[in-house]
Parts: sequence; C-alpha cells; structure tokens
Amino acid sequence: MGKTAKYVAKQPDENGYIAYTDEENRMWHELITTQLELIPNRACKEFQQGLETLKFPADRVPQLDEVSKVLTETTGWTVAPVDAVIGFTEFFELLNNKQFPAATFIRNHDEVEYLQEPDIFHEFFGHTPMLTHQKFADYVHEFGKLGCSVDPGYHGMLARLFWLTVEFGLVKTDEGLRALGAGILSSPKEVVYALDSDVPLRQPFDVIDVLRTRYRIDILQPIYFCLESLDQLYDLINQDIIGYIDEARRLGMHEALFEAKSA
Repeated sequence: MGKTAKYVAKQPDENGYIAYTDEENRMWHELITTQLELIPNRACKEFQQGLETLKFPADRVPQLDEVSKVLTETTGWTVAPVDAVIGFTEFFELLNNKQFPAATFIRNHDEVEYLQEPDIFHEFFGHTPMLTHQKFADYVHEFGKLGCSVDPGYHGMLARLFWLTVEFGLVKTDEGLRALGAGILSSPKEVVYALDSDVPLRQPFDVIDVLRTRYRIDILQPIYFCLESLDQLYDLINQDIIGYIDEARRLGMHEALFEAKSA
C-alpha cells in the first residue's frame, strides 16, 4: 500500500487459473517446507489449526479458488487477486466485502528470507490460516467496515494499527509468546528474529502506544507488541479506535527506533 511495486502480479485466465512456472512452484515448495519446520513452537495454535484446515499443497502454488473454497466454507471469506501494491481505500473496501487481497506473484530466490512486498506466499501462508477462525475473520471484516466509514485521513493510522497487530503482532499463550502476524509467519528470517532474538523490543500491547509507533516496511521490525490474548485484539473493534487515533496524534509520534530510509 502506498509505494511502487518491484514485482508484477500474474493475471488469472478466464477460468481464474494462474499458470505458475516450475521455478515459481519450486519457490513455493522451498518457502512452505522451511516455514513448516520453523513455526511449531513459534506460531499461535489458531494459526497452526488454520494450516491444518487449508491443507496447502507443498509442491505448487495453490490456486485462488482452492483457498477461497476453504475460507468460504469456514468463515464466508474469499481471496481476491490484486496488483502487488494497492491503496488504502481499495484495501479497506476488499476487507469490507470479506475479500482478502492476494498479490499473485511469488518472490525471487534472492529475497527468500525476507520480502517487503506482499507476495502470494505471504498472502496465503501468512494471512489465510487465521481467516479460517470466525472471530478473527469477523475482526478483520469489522476493521474493513471501519476503514470504509471514516475520512480517508484516518486510513494511514488504521494501517499502522493493522501493521503492528495483524501483520506483526505477538500474543501471550500458556505455551509462551507466539506469533499471530502474517509478516512474521511468512518470513523465514523474521519468525526466528521476532521470537528468539534479543535485539528487538517486545512491549505489552497498548493501542495508544501502537498508534504512536513509527514503522518501516523494508526492515526487520525493531519492536513487537504483545497481546495478552487474541480476545484483546477482538475487543478492540468495539472500542473508539478513531478516538484513540485522535489522542495519539495529540500526543505525537514516538521517536523512531530505526534510521531514516536513504533516498
């Protein structure tokens, strides 16, 4: 959202089929094999249950209709093919329609560990497992409805909240700290960094602090916010998020935990 894309999305044919090359299917195989080895003690149980529900093939990129069929049967959602980068307005409109945007390209081998643009592996493996859970899917739907109902001037701050929870959130569980964020769980590098490294900060989730936190999309995150439970996230949608945004703006942004990106 809001930047120039490096990759070009692949277009479905008249039957909705996307012809992935052997090389692209091998990339999917490498990514999913790696992640399935890394996530057992790092992903929240809801994510792992979602993987079991979706039953992704290991030898090829899944087709859009395969994933949509499972989501429709479980929570009423589908995935929608989009260009690699879409604007905030289109993003919220899709969520409002219970469609999760799916950029249809897959990363090159030189970006296998970390990718700043959302590719099909990030969208499918990272996002759709959680969307098989009704409460999570309902939260994302309500988030989309909120985005469609407010002045576009709030979209950037809503995207910040989405980024630091749905994309890069952690959650406390009886088994320890676990990842729920798609950006973490779809990245071989970040899933280890977020849970095991002593470099990043890990702070209790506070919505005002989240909204005051600057982020960059092209680096490993310097800070992760830890939910007490997934219910803490779900309850947020019934609170005055716009009021929180106004308060965060009044207080001002926290000092950045990273260097400014060079031009």
